[in-house]
Amino acid sequence: MNPALSVIFFTTLSGAGYGMLMCLGVLLVIQYFAGYSSPSWSVAVWATALVGASALIAIGLASSMAHLGKPGRAWRAFSQWRTSWLSREGVMSLSTYVPVLVLLIPIATTLRKSGSFAALQRPWLPLTAAATTVCASITVICTAMIYASLSTIPAWRHRLVVPGYMAFALLSGWALVLALGGSSWHDDAMVRISAAALIAIASMTILLKVAYWRAIDRQVLPTTRGDAVGLPGREISVFERPHTEESYITREMAFAVARKHARHLRAIALLLFGGIPVVVAAAAWLAPAAAGIAFAVGALSILAGAFVERWLFFAEARHVVTLYYTSATDR
Repeated sequence: MNPALSVIFFTTLSGAGYGMLMCLGVLLVIQYFAGYSSPSWSVAVWATALVGASALIAIGLASSMAHLGKPGRAWRAFSQWRTSWLSREGVMSLSTYVPVLVLLIPIATTLRKSGSFAALQRPWLPLTAAATTVCASITVICTAMIYASLSTIPAWRHRLVVPGYMAFALLSGWALVLALGGSSWHDDAMVRISAAALIAIASMTILLKVAYWRAIDRQVLPTTRGDAVGLPGREISVFERPHTEESYITREMAFAVARKHARHLRAIALLLFGGIPVVVAAAAWLAPAAAGIAFAVGALSILAGAFVERWLFFAEARHVVTLYYTSATDR
């Protein structure tokens, strides 16, 4: 399919934002129960991270509007949450802001008064933080299911699509969290634990993506032209195109990326979201004093790699309608 930049920006940026919220929610729960005697982020860092995640989500959602034919009617999608994953995603994307705001209000108040995270101790903090993680996770799942529910595009109707979306959200989100606050941890042990977690998430993402690419390379369309015209088992050739001018179908559905270009782009994506982050995380583990720079480089590399991977996710997907727009030798 023809990748629309607005959708790529949306899935990359909003995925990173929701990944940040997942990680921040878990970290807040850990910080709450671990006590405040150990070195921790300042309230300013927590506020910056939560606002930054919310901003990424807002930018991503705004960019997705550019792909709509009539953006003014986008509000109608919220009414179809019983049957539409797109509608569920919209409902959950707004619902996620509720626990985030509940967290931000006391954080902002504490920031003005003392700036110490210890002053933020509230009995409801872990519950609200957990709700933030859960809501963000469900939103990412809804986004992935928009594509995984489409039986007409076999590459998306795959069991690794949802785990892949979750893995990229966690990877980009955790990398951004570390880039914002990693240098604030003056405890070398915390830096090493954070770097090890980044290596583990990056490795998991690499394995998932390579397995997905291998699966779709072996995949064939589940139907043929013969099936479509009521002649199953017969080879039907196209002697004339359905129409002579471009349409939405030929622009969006009949796009194809050359296999050699796909291989090169896959290698670039693996290097950006996998190779470089693992190297810089290892450098942070060996030299915690340089963690701030290392984590920043890793976050930028992961975002760039996620952008390339997401472009491939759309470009390599084949809609069954392309059977009518390609010759037998193209399949």
